[in-house]
Parts: sequence; C-alpha cells; structure tokens
Amino acid sequence: MLVPFLIMLREGIEAALIVGIIGSYLRQTGHVKWMKAVWLGVVLAIGLCVGVGVILKATTEDYPQKEQELFASIIALSAVGVLSWMVLWMKSAARTMKTDIQASIDRAVASGDRSGIALVGMAFLAVLREGLESVFFLLATFEQNVGIQAPIGAILGVMTSVAVGFGVYQGGVRLNLQKFFRWTGVFILFVAAGLLASAFRAAHEAGVWNLFQGVVFDISNILPVHSPVGTVLAGILGYSDSPTVTEVVAYFGYLLPMLLLFFATSKAPKPTVQS
Repeated sequence: MLVPFLIMLREGIEAALIVGIIGSYLRQTGHVKWMKAVWLGVVLAIGLCVGVGVILKATTEDYPQKEQELFASIIALSAVGVLSWMVLWMKSAARTMKTDIQASIDRAVASGDRSGIALVGMAFLAVLREGLESVFFLLATFEQNVGIQAPIGAILGVMTSVAVGFGVYQGGVRLNLQKFFRWTGVFILFVAAGLLASAFRAAHEAGVWNLFQGVVFDISNILPVHSPVGTVLAGILGYSDSPTVTEVVAYFGYLLPMLLLFFATSKAPKPTVQS
C-alpha cells in the first residue's frame, strides 16, 4: 500500500500543483470564468488515462501465462523509463514551475477567443502526462499480484494530492518544491530499481531472458519474501530473498548511476518560488 500511495501522491501533487496554480492565478487576475475550461481539460485527461489503463489490462487477461509474463516485463520496463524521466525532469522544473505556468496563462488569456482552448490544453496535458505515468506504474504494480492494498494506497494518494491542490488553489498551502521532489525522487529511484529487477525476472519466466540466472545468495530461511517484513521490503525496495545475478546487476547497475546523476546537480540554488 505504501509504494502506490507515495507514487500516486507525488504524481497527483505534480498534476494538482499545476491545476491549482492555474486556478489560483486565474482567480487573482480576475479570469475565474475560464476555470470551466481548466476542469474540462482535467476531466478529458482523466478519462483518457483510465481508458488506456482499462484497455491495456483487459487485453492481457486472456493470454497464456508466458505472454502475461512478457507483458508484465514490458510494462515494468516502461514504468522504469517514465519514473526515471519524471524524477530527473521535475528536479529541475520545480525551481521555475510557478513562474513558467503563470507566463503560459498570460499568453493564453491574451489570445482572446482562443483562451478557453489554450487553458483546456494546459490542464489536459498536465494531467495526461502524470496520469499516463501513473497508469504504467500501477499496471506494473498490479502485475505483481499485490492484492487490494495497492489500489487502496493509490486512491488514498490521489485523494491526498487533490486536497493539496485545493489548498494551493485557496492559497493556504505552500510547499518547498525542491525539497519535496528531491526526497520523493530518491524514493522513486529505489522503486524503479526494484521494478527493473522484476522486469528481468518476468522476462525469464516468459522464456525470453535466460542469461545469468545463478542465485547470488539465498536468505529465504532468514527473511522470506512472503513474510510481513519481506513483503514490505519487496513492495518498497524490490527485495528478493534469492536474487539472481541478472536481478542484482540490474538493480544496482541502475540505482547507483541514477543516484549519482540525480544528486549531481542537486546543489542548485534554492527555489525562489513557493507554491
């Protein structure tokens, strides 16, 4: 439950911050009438993301086991890609997010009769980007048969992010975006490393990757993956009680370079804009 909650909280907050900033700025500048256009963009994006998720999930349920494992591997790899991009992009974008959005709103409002279309597009793209990233992550999570706790955690994360977005709109919530996205980014990199290892595990079960399958160590008698602690570690860090060479190399071969890359520019100046 914890991983889907934190991922959806972060993804939801990214989208909610943008929508909240748009709404707050429209209200401050006397253009509240355009909020209907913003909400239209939000609803269209949510509908499209849900549709994509349902289609992807439904089209694989009747496949043989090996094909399902291959699909799980592809989805996990896709999730690693979008999570990695999201972490690196938001680390730099957080510093100027508010001013960039306000400049875009000024241009949209200045376009006259096309203001509504422009604002629909801004809200639509903001929610669509985060929504599609969430779809790939949740599909990768659900493919691991984590039970009802994963969707509950995801829903709670979305609800919390909506509350934060509303607070931004009302002007009562301020976040240090750089710190928030930095530390959630570190967490997500560990999650992505676990997903990458699971992608190779699923690819092996699908019969498409059979190299380096020797077991590095086996501590299933000490901390089995299906124990309460093992389940938590597996869900958060991608823990395995008997990882193969491929899984260990994939995990640390991704995690260590990504952490170095992530912190390489983390000594940037503190953001001048709070949301």
